Amino acid sequence: MSFGDSTAGQDPALTARAASASGTGPGEEYGTGPDAGPGAGGPADSGTASGGHGPYAQQGQGRLGAVGMVVCSALSLQFGSAVAATLFPRAGALGVVALRLVFSALLMLAVCRPRVRGHSRTDWAAVTGLGVALGTMNSLFYQAVERVPLGAAVTLELLGPLVLSVVGSRRALSLVWAGLALAGVYLLGSGGFDTLNLAGGAYALGAGAMWVAYILFNSRTGARFPKADGLALALALAALLSAPLGVASAGRALLDPVTLGLGAAVAVLSSGVPYTLELFALRRLPAATFALLMSLMPVAAATAGFLVLGQRLGARELAAIALVVVASMGAVRTPPARRRPGR
Repeated sequence: MSFGDSTAGQDPALTARAASASGTGPGEEYGTGPDAGPGAGGPADSGTASGGHGPYAQQGQGRLGAVGMVVCSALSLQFGSAVAATLFPRAGALGVVALRLVFSALLMLAVCRPRVRGHSRTDWAAVTGLGVALGTMNSLFYQAVERVPLGAAVTLELLGPLVLSVVGSRRALSLVWAGLALAGVYLLGSGGFDTLNLAGGAYALGAGAMWVAYILFNSRTGARFPKADGLALALALAALLSAPLGVASAGRALLDPVTLGLGAAVAVLSSGVPYTLELFALRRLPAATFALLMSLMPVAAATAGFLVLGQRLGARELAAIALVVVASMGAVRTPPARRRPGR
């Protein structure tokens, strides 16, 4: 899957590096190797010129670290969601989204200090797509959580990345891992499906669709901008889009010191940390594998619920977690299918 022309306005050297790292033509898959784009350098790709290893061997060196980033991202995001739950009575869903994205944008802009000039039209298209996906995904998901149980909302939202995993995979074995993950996610969230309402379910499914857009645009942005500069610019755009809705919904409640403090904590835990980790993970994992690893989100949510909210895990929940973990491990250990030269 790709959005638009992947090579328009792109540095030819970057295109060549990305193509050689992934074994595909430019634009076919993003985030498939250490050399996927500027800013992806580091120990994992320092051996490119030293020889002795093929592109997939170099990619394999960074896969374990990328998986660790995804796990840490899931834990940070879900513990941040637990904090956000305490803010709903104070500021409402749209108010919490606005606080989260505004604080996240300010933090990332201060840390990254991204360069605004010198980017191509295609670069800005990637940032714009990521910003819109971030703002819309968060707004829809929090609207869903206000109407349906959290487990059911996360389950419905996760259908988007699971569909992306199945569509983007080129190996039949990946369908098995996706099926196991889907079964585990269903078991983990099915307890709340009896209380679903139409609006809440629609919001959750919409958030899942925007999650797919987030994965694809995040991968593309990471390949075009150094470090986390593209993410910082995208968060600024998402904050600009969400702030008016939050102010209209919550008004003066957003100025309460306790609300502001908790909003800053939510921003760090639910946006700043996880989005940065996912940006770098997508430089070393195929988008389809990353999408399947998102099935760890309900596991992280169950862990946060147990530790923070005192929610106990029954036999069904433990079985579901086991299915998701096995599926995620299988997806990571299954190398992506490679196209034959000249195809």
